Amino acid sequence: MKIRNNSDGTVGKALDLLDQVAAIGRPVRFSELLTASPHPKATLYRLLQTLTSQGMLGYDSERQLYSLGVRLVRLAHAAWRQSSLAPIARPLLDELSLKLAETVHLGQLDHGQVLYVDKRNPASPLAMYSDAGKIGPGYCTGIGKAMLAFLPAEQRQSLVQQQSFHRYTANTIVSVEQLSAELAEIRQQQVAFDREEHEPNIICIAAPILSSSKRVLGGLSITTSTARYTLLELAAFKVDLLATASKIGALAETWDFPETN
Repeated sequence: MKIRNNSDGTVGKALDLLDQVAAIGRPVRFSELLTASPHPKATLYRLLQTLTSQGMLGYDSERQLYSLGVRLVRLAHAAWRQSSLAPIARPLLDELSLKLAETVHLGQLDHGQVLYVDKRNPASPLAMYSDAGKIGPGYCTGIGKAMLAFLPAEQRQSLVQQQSFHRYTANTIVSVEQLSAELAEIRQQQVAFDREEHEPNIICIAAPILSSSKRVLGGLSITTSTARYTLLELAAFKVDLLATASKIGALAETWDFPETN
C-alpha cells in the first residue's frame, strides 16, 4: 500500500486505509489492519469509526469484520460514468470483441499502472487476471506499455523509473533499460504486445487511445491465448485495433478526463 505524504492529513490517512481494506480483498478484522498500519491503535480506530459512519466502510458487529461500504459502490458507478472512457467506448468494444471473437480490454493510467475500466468478452471468455476495476502493472502488460510509450518524454521517464519490475514469468521485462527500449519500438510500430509477460499463455496486442493533440486518454487491447494464436497471427488484428482506438479517441474529444499520471 502506498503511504501518502503527511501533508495529506486525515483525508490522506483515510484514503490509505480504504486502499488497505480493498487490497486485502475480503472482510478484515481490526487486528489485521493494525498489524500493517503505520498509525497507532487509537488513530486507526478513529479512522475506522469515521469511515464506517460515513458509509465508506461497512462493519459486521457479529463477526467483527470491516469491508468496503455501499457508498463506495455508488461513488464507483458515478466515477465510471463521469471519469472513464468506458461509457462512450463500450459499443465499440462490443463491436470489436464480436468481430474478432476475442477479449477486449479498456484501460487508463493510474500512477504508471493500468486501471482496467472495462472488459468485453466473446461467447467463450478466457480466464485471466484482468477485470474491470482491477489494477495491473504498466511495464509487462500490452495495454500498459502502449500508454506509457506515448506519454511526453519527461513523464514517461518518471513513470518508467517507478515501475516495480517484479518477474511474473520468464518473459517479464525486469529493467528500466529493457522497458525504455521496448517503448521506443512501440512508438515506431504504433502497437504493443504482451508476450506472456504477465500471465503464462496469455498474449495481447494493444494500442493507445489518443486525443487529436496526442494526449494519452487510455489504452485498448485484444487479448487471447497461445492455444488460439501465435504472436505473429495476433499482429493481423492491428488494423482493427488501431481503427477502434481512433474512433474512441475521436468520441472522447468533448469528454473531460482526469489528467494522466
